[in-house]
Amino acid sequence: MEIKFTEISIHDLVEGYENNDENGVRAYGGLLDIRPPYQREFIYKPEQQQAVIRTVAKDFPLNVMYWAKREDGTFEVIDGQQRTLSICEYLDGNFSVVFEGDKNPYGFNNLPADRQKRILDYKLTVYICTGSPSEKLDWFRTINIAGEKLTDQEMRNAVYAGSFVTEAKRKFSKSNCVAYQMGNRYLGGSCIRQDYLETVISWINDGKISEYMSSHQHDPNSDELWLYFQNVINWVQAKFPKYRKEMKGVAWGELYNVHKYDKLDANELENRISKLMQDSDVQRKAGIYAYVLDGDEHHLGIRAFDDNTKREVYEKQKGVCPICHKHFEIEQMEADHITPWHLGGKTIAENCQMLCKECNRRKSGK
Repeated sequence: MEIKFTEISIHDLVEGYENNDENGVRAYGGLLDIRPPYQREFIYKPEQQQAVIRTVAKDFPLNVMYWAKREDGTFEVIDGQQRTLSICEYLDGNFSVVFEGDKNPYGFNNLPADRQKRILDYKLTVYICTGSPSEKLDWFRTINIAGEKLTDQEMRNAVYAGSFVTEAKRKFSKSNCVAYQMGNRYLGGSCIRQDYLETVISWINDGKISEYMSSHQHDPNSDELWLYFQNVINWVQAKFPKYRKEMKGVAWGELYNVHKYDKLDANELENRISKLMQDSDVQRKAGIYAYVLDGDEHHLGIRAFDDNTKREVYEKQKGVCPICHKHFEIEQMEADHITPWHLGGKTIAENCQMLCKECNRRKSGK
């Protein structure tokens, strides 16, 4: 791998800047790809963008940037995407900055000519590397290790870069994308950090994300994934029409895969959900949605007996297990619902008994 040092003026950097779905994000006369496949969506906050411009305006040094040179003579940003975009977006007139000593914000076009020239003449320090795609990706990992690390899905997007990823990111990975508009109340995480894309691929292929991306890498579009996602969300809205905040982050695709053909009555489901939401013994409210479909109490995190209740019941029993009638130390016993929770038994002292571990296992297995 060859590494070369150079300085590039902001005037040259922003030449031909464009940011659109058709041509991607480019600058430097169209020669610089600011957002290659392994880069994330823009995540700088407004105050971070403004800090970049203030640094440039004061002629203070920005951190070194890293570009990789491609075989066709063009370049891609390995490190410095956020700073590059901040500069390009400011000179493109997309935000304003309050500079030191000023009371009002200035867009670039509103700055006096001498201050515009100072920004345009600013020299960026850039290291340009030439090497294979795998070498560039390894370098990217190395120089970003101290910063905000890539997510697993961002790395997968790089490994399986192609027409499928390009199309899927348009639907699932941009701010206010169509997947966000349709499903943000149901999906956890951030679309721009690829959480939506990762989640939906995991749903459609039983958790085997890399396998799915490998087999679909060169698909001309991501229609299969998008149609599947629509089906999941439509199913959720039809079967669980009353929205609650606990619905966000539920593994809806997994539930859809198993229960999409079940005959489910939305009104009956809502009655059960409402009752369970009011049950103080149900600690994991989000698990209610899976429970009403498969009946597995593990989803609910049923409240356990606290230590005071265990001690109270243990003393009343004088340490004797009511099933095998043998004496045990409290550490050798476990609290058990006399009337099981699913039959209406509450997690209160009157419904608690201390069983030895052997008897409790036998009772639980019945």
